[in-house]
Amino acid sequence: MSNSEMMPSVRLSREGHIGVLTIDNSVKKNALTPEMMQEYSSLLTEFEEDPDLWVLVVDPAGEHTTSGLDMPKFFGPTATAKPIPEGQVDPFALKRRCTKPVIFIVQGITYTAGIEMMLASDIVIAADTARFGQIEAKRGIAPFGGAHFRYLTRAGWGNAMYHLFLCEEFSAQRALELGFVQEVHPYGKHRERALEIARKICKCAPLGLKATKIASLKYIEAGEKAAIAAIPEIRKAVLSSEDFKEGIKSFMERRDAEFKGR
Repeated sequence: MSNSEMMPSVRLSREGHIGVLTIDNSVKKNALTPEMMQEYSSLLTEFEEDPDLWVLVVDPAGEHTTSGLDMPKFFGPTATAKPIPEGQVDPFALKRRCTKPVIFIVQGITYTAGIEMMLASDIVIAADTARFGQIEAKRGIAPFGGAHFRYLTRAGWGNAMYHLFLCEEFSAQRALELGFVQEVHPYGKHRERALEIARKICKCAPLGLKATKIASLKYIEAGEKAAIAAIPEIRKAVLSSEDFKEGIKSFMERRDAEFKGR
């Protein structure tokens, strides 16, 4: 293996309207370096701002999702970590986040920041090999990427505190029970299933999908009144689109719609 092949990287490829974002530091169980997080944010922003990309699949390379942050590079004496540039999409969705569908693939070791990034996505497809652990407190720190509230919204107080306090590993089946992942498949098949779901989502109108996600986020961020107040604006944006006309026309003509994202 050449030095270039061993270098940590994050890259974005395309399959039609699907973006596939690959996290690759597989020789170190995909430990996340500061430079990888910066590139991840940059490529998330590229996806978000590209009107021809409708769905993103995050696909960690190799047998493991990630062992978490490369701790010395974030917190050691020679740390290189720096804030995500203002205005870019935040991998943890604590600031700007994607308004398009994001599917996250997990397998093998899925620890700390890996869980937080997956919970910042919309749909998670797991291999049966996936093993999860929110273990920051064992290292003398605490979750910084949103675990403290996303565990609550997904699993409720008791389940959240159980795992955040014990800092013990749990299985893909347990993650499914908690609502952290939506499907579990044999290793290898899980990647195929994630792409299958992405292709199915791409059959829907991208503006309608984006409007749905934005409306849902309004509720999470500000509650029911804010979500209701946003309906007229969302309705106006969707009903004035070419995709709306195509959706009605295709229904009347009893054929599949051919959406354009405008």
